[in-house]
Amino acid sequence: MPKILLVDDAAFMRMRCAKLLTEHGFEVAEAENGQEAIAMYQSYRPDLVLMDITMPVMDGITATREIKNLDPDAKVVMVSALGQQTMVIEAIKAGAKDFVVKPFEPEKILSTVRKFVGQ
Repeated sequence: MPKILLVDDAAFMRMRCAKLLTEHGFEVAEAENGQEAIAMYQSYRPDLVLMDITMPVMDGITATREIKNLDPDAKVVMVSALGQQTMVIEAIKAGAKDFVVKPFEPEKILSTVRKFVGQ
């Protein structure tokens, strides 16, 4: 069962996405900021990270860089609100593999996750 780490400061977004992914056979862990994401990545070793860009404590771009430093093979997909195109470009430069725009369509999240972890 592929493991997904959801990183978003909005609890409702994590809950919505976690429910969708678990219903489709994925194991899910959650973090609410970039700093938690780095710690969780090291202990959980997910197959994929779905990372929000704008969060308190540590943003998603900084966290992506840190995760990629720990594991150059890490797969991180950014989840961003409309209007954050410049940040998405920064995230890709930091090592993100792809991005999904919020509010997301369930099928878009599932197809993106499957593209990177199969299933």
